[in-house]
Amino acid sequence: MEKIIFDTDPGIDDAMAILFAQACSNIDLIGITTGFGNANIATATRNALFLKKQFKLAADVARGAAEPLVIPVDEPADFVHGDNGLGNIDIDESNLPSVAPLAAPDYIIEKLKESPGEITLVAVGRMTNLALALRKCPEIKSLVKQVVIMGGAFGHNGKTGNVTPFAEANIIGDPHAADEVLRADWPVTVVGLDVTTKTIMSNAYLHGLQKTSPKYGKFIYDITRFYANFHQQTDQVDGIYVHDSSAIMYVSAPHLFTTVEGPIRVITEGPAIGHTMQKTQTKRYPVDAWSDYPSQKVCCDVDVENYLRIYQQELAN
Repeated sequence: MEKIIFDTDPGIDDAMAILFAQACSNIDLIGITTGFGNANIATATRNALFLKKQFKLAADVARGAAEPLVIPVDEPADFVHGDNGLGNIDIDESNLPSVAPLAAPDYIIEKLKESPGEITLVAVGRMTNLALALRKCPEIKSLVKQVVIMGGAFGHNGKTGNVTPFAEANIIGDPHAADEVLRADWPVTVVGLDVTTKTIMSNAYLHGLQKTSPKYGKFIYDITRFYANFHQQTDQVDGIYVHDSSAIMYVSAPHLFTTVEGPIRVITEGPAIGHTMQKTQTKRYPVDAWSDYPSQKVCCDVDVENYLRIYQQELAN
């Protein structure tokens, strides 16, 4: 079993990913740490607690950062995820479970110390919690099994950004945190727009989940109605891009993904703020702000057909 802590800002696709992690036969979702992004920190944490209650999740929920390291916090993306972050479905806030006593960065540190080499950090929002944990306890770099990030865009399959021409939302939301996390000497795999926009769940596929997954299907279909409308209006997509669940899929079935390796940097100011760049050449240049940093993996392709088959299969169990 792959033990994971899921760092998230629920968010419709975040909620889908939480339920996918819970359903996966080879994943043990031990903790959910929340951050700002798709919703503010209060709403994101409320949504995680709602999912914990609604689907009887054993995972802890630890509240995390409310704002970026340096830049001002953006307004929540309610035009993508709805006013309540879950597509404006009805949310019963009664009898929600309590958050964990530790703040998210401290929770991450404690769990990694308790189980060295056993836990994968999966981050699908701003990377502020991970950066704060690294700053407070640099030794966690040697304690984590791996770090899997949903974020960024590297130009594969023509994908370079979705907030600006060269920046993806999770990265531009806290570029300084992203640069610190991606430069750190721990094993990182980035699952970015290069592959997440290649993976599309059609409305027919989502409708079909209601039959194949009695436990999760109707909820997923309901929350994705608002999300699918956004995709139709912006990109004329019949259905949704599968962003955050792709990070879970990488942990569960890495053989579906093709990766390239090299050090990664994030632009932290100017018109290209939030741009993710990977150096894949071994040559060292006269001016080279990449070569001294560790080589990380970036997903550049994905087996979509088998991805969708496995997703449906796992949610049906």
